[in-house]
Amino acid sequence: MKKLLSATALLLASIPVAYSATASLDVASLVEKEGPAVVNISTTQTVVNNQGGPGMSEDDPFYEFFRRFQPRQQPREFQARSLGSGFIISQDGYIMTNAHVVGNADEITVKLTDKREFKAKVIGTDERTDVALIKIEAKLLPTVRLGDPAKLRVGEPVVAIGSPFGFDNTVTSGIVSAKGRQLPDESFVPFIQTDAAVNPGNSGGPLFNANGEVVGINSQIYSRTGGFMGLSFAIPIDVAMDISTQLKAGGKVIRGRIGVSIQEMSRDLAESFGLTKPQGALISGVEKDGPADKAGMLPSDIVLKFGDKVVNSNADLVRLVGSTKPGTRMTMQVWRNKTTKDLTVTVGEMQDQPGPGKPGRRHNANVGQVGLMVGELTAAQRKQLGVEYGLLVQASQGAAARSGIQQGDVIVGIGGEGLKSYQQLARAIEDAKTGNKTVTLRIYRDGGYQFIPLKLSNKSDE
Repeated sequence: MKKLLSATALLLASIPVAYSATASLDVASLVEKEGPAVVNISTTQTVVNNQGGPGMSEDDPFYEFFRRFQPRQQPREFQARSLGSGFIISQDGYIMTNAHVVGNADEITVKLTDKREFKAKVIGTDERTDVALIKIEAKLLPTVRLGDPAKLRVGEPVVAIGSPFGFDNTVTSGIVSAKGRQLPDESFVPFIQTDAAVNPGNSGGPLFNANGEVVGINSQIYSRTGGFMGLSFAIPIDVAMDISTQLKAGGKVIRGRIGVSIQEMSRDLAESFGLTKPQGALISGVEKDGPADKAGMLPSDIVLKFGDKVVNSNADLVRLVGSTKPGTRMTMQVWRNKTTKDLTVTVGEMQDQPGPGKPGRRHNANVGQVGLMVGELTAAQRKQLGVEYGLLVQASQGAAARSGIQQGDVIVGIGGEGLKSYQQLARAIEDAKTGNKTVTLRIYRDGGYQFIPLKLSNKSDE
C-alpha cells in the first residue's frame, strides 16, 4: 500500500537509487561551496510509558504479573531520539528545518560540518506547512543562498544534502519531476516533486538548483516500503521564508480566512454549472455572518479569481486566502448563474470552526426511482445545521450510489437554491430525466458541505 511518510520516520529502508548529475550541474563545486551551511539536527524527547502490559493499566489485576515477568519491558520513562537536517539562513544562527523534526523535542542539538555542536531553541513551528525556525548562539556562520522556485523548470537538475539515517552531509542529485503538487491534507503547500534520493533523516534539508541556490526544503517521500522510491517532495523556499518571517516576528503564523467550505471542480460539476471546463473553487458552504457571507457570496458560486490571481483549483484559493493579511479588502471574481460577478470581501483571521453534529432520521420516501431513500429532518436538526429544510439519505443505490451519494448525507440544496421541500427534489429529478440527465445536489457530510452531480440514466433505476 502506498503511503506518504515524513523523511524522519524510523522505517525499514530500501537501497537508495543512485543518480548521476547532468553535464550542466557541477555537483562537486556546489557541495564544496554550499555544503558548510547544511547542518545535522538531533533531538531527544522524554516519553512516559504507563503500560504494565499490552493495553493494561496499573489497576488491572494482571498488571503486577506482567511487570515482573514480561521480558524486555520498556522503562516507565525513556528518551526518544530522532534525526533530521536543516540549513543556516543567517550568520547569527537562524536555521530552517521541518516542524516534524523539532516538534515536541525537549532538547535539540545542531552539528555543523566542522564538527562544532550547539544547543538550539525553537523560535516557532507551523504544522500546516511543516516549517520550523530554530536558532543557535553563534556568529559569522556560513549561510545558503536562496533561489526563486517560480523559475524552476520541470526536468531541471537539483541536489539534496542531508543526513539520511544519520549519515551526515550525504549528497544526492536528480531532476525536478513536477511543480505545484498537492498532497493529501497539505493544501497550503504547492510541493516541488523531485527524484533526488531522500530518506529518513533528510527531512528539513535543502534542495539546491543548478546555481547552488536553495529552492526548497525536503519534507516528504512517497513510498510503499518506507525507503526512497523515486518520489520526493520539497516545500518551495518562498513559502517557507514567508512562514519563517512570521515565526521570527511573533512565534506563530497568522493566516487569512473568508469563512467558506470548498470542493474541487469535476467535469460533471463544471458542465452542470455551465462552465466549459473544470476550473475555479466551488463554494459548497458559506459561514453565516462570516467574511464571505457579508460580501454576498452564495453556495454554488465558483471562485475564478482572488485579487488579480487566477484560481485554477480549490488548493489555489486556500493558499491565496491563507497568505492574505487579515483585514485586507480583496476583489473576487465568481461564476454565478452562468455569468461572472465581482464581490469584495474583507479577509478575516483563520481559526478552527467546529462543524454541526450529525442529523437524525424521521421517515422514508423513494425519490424518483433513482435508488435514493430519504427522510425529513426534525426542527431541532434543521436548527443544528442552520438550514430551513433538509432530507437525510437513509439509503443510496442505483444511480444515486454511482453518483457518490452516501447513507448519512443530508441534502440541503439543489444547485444554488436551498431545499424547501421533498417535492422540490422530486420535481428536479423528474425534470432532469427529460433534460440534461443531471441534478446537482448540495449535501452536508462529515461536518462540511459539498456539491454532488446526480447523474440519471435513460431508464429508471429500481
